[in-house]
Amino acid sequence: MAFACLAGVLPVSSTLAEKLIVVPPGNRFETQPAIPSASANRTRAFKTTYEEKYEKIVALLKREAKLRAHIKQVAAAYDIDPIHIVGALVGEHTYNVTAVGSVQTYYVKALSYSGLDFAFRYKGVRVQDFVKRPEFADCAQVKDNAALWSCRDRVWAEHFRGKTVDGVAYEPMTFQQAFFQPFFAGQTFGLGQISPLTALEVTDLVNKVSGYDRLTPDNPQAIYRDVMDPDRSIVYIAAIVRDAIDAYKEQGFDISGNPGITATLYNVGQPRQRAAELKAAGKGRKLPVENYYGWLVNEKLDELRSLIDSGS
Repeated sequence: MAFACLAGVLPVSSTLAEKLIVVPPGNRFETQPAIPSASANRTRAFKTTYEEKYEKIVALLKREAKLRAHIKQVAAAYDIDPIHIVGALVGEHTYNVTAVGSVQTYYVKALSYSGLDFAFRYKGVRVQDFVKRPEFADCAQVKDNAALWSCRDRVWAEHFRGKTVDGVAYEPMTFQQAFFQPFFAGQTFGLGQISPLTALEVTDLVNKVSGYDRLTPDNPQAIYRDVMDPDRSIVYIAAIVRDAIDAYKEQGFDISGNPGITATLYNVGQPRQRAAELKAAGKGRKLPVENYYGWLVNEKLDELRSLIDSGS
């Protein structure tokens, strides 16, 4: 399906387009890659199965005509096939959480966070203060939020994760886990199960295409509002997918025709780092491959696309 390039989404130059390696549709693996034990444990704890969770999110999408129409509208604005948004929703609600009965429930949950007073901290230090450390100096030269927060994520992993620096022992956890889980571990939120860090990474794109105010860690309540509100959550899902597609295009790969790959990246994050590593493999490099989450999306593609094609 072809999509026109709309305002706010930059087209790939003709020179780059000629050099792109197009990732074909479908799964590279014949059987589904292993599902992480954490996902399996959560599913058992709630006395359900992946099949039941999959059917619940599919049923929600079938019931919510307004949601399907919104998905199509937002996908057009971000110049992506709406199947990428559906794939992200299905993957999250099959393996990470269970879909609730209606979209209205997500609005209620969003309101419950709107008045809370909290900040993004690790060991008492706010993230906006922590990133002023000299280790992050090179990141300060970056102008856009996607590259900026990706840089900070990388610096944390290289200089702090699992290390002792200036007498402070830093736990072996990700940047997201350290600073962006102010309430409890494993936090992601809303219909799209989006982390605050990921929302910060795509805030420039969302501002440019959808006109939302840019997010900053100085206003965490605004971040939670955007990722928990169902309508806004769909916008951020689209932006995350668009950002991943663009990150891979910059490295010479066109992943826009494989929803399993974009779903995989939605699940694991860090598209710039992963795309750069793939390109660094040099001649004879392999194509990106799906994980368990993306594999399901490709495996169920005909059924998922029928949800979109069934009308608004």
